[in-house]
Amino acid sequence: MSDTVTPVTSADPPSPDRSVARRAAVAEKDTIVSKPTHSPGPAFTPNANDRAFLADFATLSDFGATPGGGVERQAASAADGEQRAWLHEWLAGRGFEVRYDHVGNQFGIYTLTPGAPYVLSGSHLDSQPLGGRYDGAYGVLASAHAAYRAVRHWTDPDSGPRYNVAVVNWFNEEGSRFKPSMMGSSVFTGKLSADTALATTDPAGTTVRSALREIGTIGDYEGPDVAAYAEIHIEQGRGLENGGTTIGLVDSTWAARKYQVVVRGEQSHTGSTIMADRRDALLGAALLVVAVRELAEQSADIPLHTSVSEMTVLPNSPVVVAREVRLHVDLRSPDEALLDEAAKRLAESIPGIEERASVAVEQVQTHGWGVAPFHAAGVELAARAAAELGLSHENVMTVAGHDSVNMKDVAPSVMLFVPSVEGISHNEGEYTHDRDVCAGTDLLTEVLGRLMSGALARTADAPSVTGSRNGEQS
Repeated sequence: MSDTVTPVTSADPPSPDRSVARRAAVAEKDTIVSKPTHSPGPAFTPNANDRAFLADFATLSDFGATPGGGVERQAASAADGEQRAWLHEWLAGRGFEVRYDHVGNQFGIYTLTPGAPYVLSGSHLDSQPLGGRYDGAYGVLASAHAAYRAVRHWTDPDSGPRYNVAVVNWFNEEGSRFKPSMMGSSVFTGKLSADTALATTDPAGTTVRSALREIGTIGDYEGPDVAAYAEIHIEQGRGLENGGTTIGLVDSTWAARKYQVVVRGEQSHTGSTIMADRRDALLGAALLVVAVRELAEQSADIPLHTSVSEMTVLPNSPVVVAREVRLHVDLRSPDEALLDEAAKRLAESIPGIEERASVAVEQVQTHGWGVAPFHAAGVELAARAAAELGLSHENVMTVAGHDSVNMKDVAPSVMLFVPSVEGISHNEGEYTHDRDVCAGTDLLTEVLGRLMSGALARTADAPSVTGSRNGEQS
């Protein structure tokens, strides 16, 4: 196939699968979105805006729906293509121009003040395998509704806002099918080259370029000139729920280090090879998994989250001692010094693992980020808006990575959280009460309106998102 790219615009949207069934369970819920296995939460009477949002969220939740109440729509899968087509039609039907960039980021552009930059708001629609309905998708839909409400606020053509508004669905935030995570926003902000992203393959060998062409959402749009960015997301933790707080105002990130580790042994027979002669890569991997967990257990005073979140075993045969195991190791902490010390201790444990299992271990850091603040003025703006809406709020750190972590480096950015019931995420049981998702959308609407009015006006020396997109990942 030729490398020629056919741009997709609002005039030729990708075709949604009209046969996508609407699960009967939707009609059986106490409210449009509520999941029967959860209590309905505080008394809540939705208004017209709330009902419209909840109805759209129920529709969105049917794309890639799983029997357990979650979704499976990994990046550039058929289900992802269907939901992108639905969002395309939703935005175009409300006057947004829908465009796609070189790596499949989906933008809905609404120009109220010709020539002015844009306030960009969004998140991601892709999910983890057997993921939850809220992770990412809530933020995209909340941004779409908030942007449209903000547009309707300016009815006088002679008194438009300082900045325009745009909605974004970032490509491959999850990183489950294609690594690394936050791929689309990394390319947009110049931290990853588009060529590198497009050439990335999934486990089956399909490239990002090929997968995006398959679902028809790859184009040549360069993206809007961004004056400010806003994102809302479920917390994916217990902090807000435990504190009875409706809104989390993200003021900084945890630090993270991610590693690709390869354990190499020697393939042999599981029955006849004597134990002393075995070079079992899976044994070496198991010892490494334990070592990674022990790092967290040994950190009593400062939080340290450690995981081995992916493992590939070769040849993965029932009668063969594994010759190779590939693992993904994830270390996170709000204290960079502790994180560096944990990485050092992990490296120091590897020679002992190699000797005990008679294997060789190779560890390479693939990517990561440090503890970094969000724009203080943005946190203050959101706090004032929450207070005026009567929403309880508190400053929080984000443990998870989000596209806002990239965007805050190139534009003034506001990141908001709403509570996650029991802190469950990346799981079919992921849930947030209707009252909270609607309150968050109301707050995002207010934040967008203030940003469009110039509340965080870009200064002359502020970084520009438009000049850095061809750089490699830092």
